[in-house]
Order: sequence, then structure tokens, then C-alpha cells
Amino acid sequence: MPIVKELPLVPAERALKVIGGRWKIFVLYFLFEGPKRLSELRRVIPGVSQKVLVQQLREMELHGVVEREVFAEVPPRVVYTATALGLSLRPIVGALCDWGKHHAAELRALDEPAPTGASSRRRAPAARASVTTRSAVSSSRAG
Repeated sequence: MPIVKELPLVPAERALKVIGGRWKIFVLYFLFEGPKRLSELRRVIPGVSQKVLVQQLREMELHGVVEREVFAEVPPRVVYTATALGLSLRPIVGALCDWGKHHAAELRALDEPAPTGASSRRRAPAARASVTTRSAVSSSRAG
């Protein structure tokens, strides 16, 4: 049986592991403004369920970018705050927002479904590259 060694995480991959997740960028963005309760985060991030938001917050807490503080009150009050490590992600989140704004039209066009029966030759170059990349990745995983 061949020995399979796991590749070490590269720094960028590790960073993406910390902020990757459907709602984590949103959570950080709003925590940059200051501490928030769960209900406040749910209000400013429409579409996220409480269960998923709590799961994402717990993961962020484990990665050290969010701190959860429970106040001894009745009912208990829980507040989430971005830690110093979390706040250090502010320029990265800002750069991602800027990149998304700068390329918004191109990205929207790529998100639109291709017309029925259209050949892949009619796709935008970036879309063809994406398909080629996905095919290459799929092929390498299969082998």
C-alpha cells in the first residue's frame, strides 16, 4: 500500500481556511464596526440562519479571529468582538471588497447561465479558462 503524505498548508491556504465560509467575511465586516450580539449580526446579514451563523462564529472563535463574551445577566447576554488577529484582516477584507467592486460587471456576466444550446466556444475567455481549470483539477484528482 503506498504511503500518502499530506501536503503542508501554505500560508495563503491557511488564511483562506480562517476566512473561508459563506458568512465569515460578512461577520468580520460588521464586527470591524464594533462588538455585536448574535441578533444584531442576523439583522445585518439577511439570509443566514441562526444555526449556520453560530457555527461560523464558533469556527472563527477557534481560529482566534472572534471573541465571544458572555455576561452574567438574566437572560444571559452574549457579545461577539473581532480580536486583534481578526482586526488584522481588515485590509484583506477591504481589498476583497475593492476587487469585487472593480470586477463586478465581469463577475456578474460569468454568473449568468449560458444560453441553451450555446457552445463553449461562445463563452467569455475567463469562463473558458475556468472550465479548463476545473477539468484539469478533476483529472488530476481522478488519477
